[in-house]
Amino acid sequence: QVQLVESGGGLVQAGGSLSLSCAASGNIFRINDMAWYRQAPGKQRELVASINSGGSTNYADSVKGRFTISRDNAKNTVYLQMNSLKPEDTAVYYCNQEVYVNMFLKIYVWGQGTQVTVSS
Repeated sequence: QVQLVESGGGLVQAGGSLSLSCAASGNIFRINDMAWYRQAPGKQRELVASINSGGSTNYADSVKGRFTISRDNAKNTVYLQMNSLKPEDTAVYYCNQEVYVNMFLKIYVWGQGTQVTVSS
């Protein structure tokens, strides 16, 4: 069994910064892709940023230049640094990790979600 525990988030004024982290624990052989998604009220969940095992990153156009995703493989942790936050960034943020529990079996695990609220 693999669990993801998210931390960070909260309330911030527009233009401010927040940092999220998501740590995996349990039966982990290795972790490939790590990603952050978000879901605003009444909207579909969308990909915010992703990072693969080699460190290559991908960002939604709406966050490019403001958000930075990074990972610490030794800690099985992915981070999201969010700067220059806007009210439209308000959402519940979820982390997702592609976890191999052995050499052959891969599962996708979601975090519990953390609320980010940006006031104008």
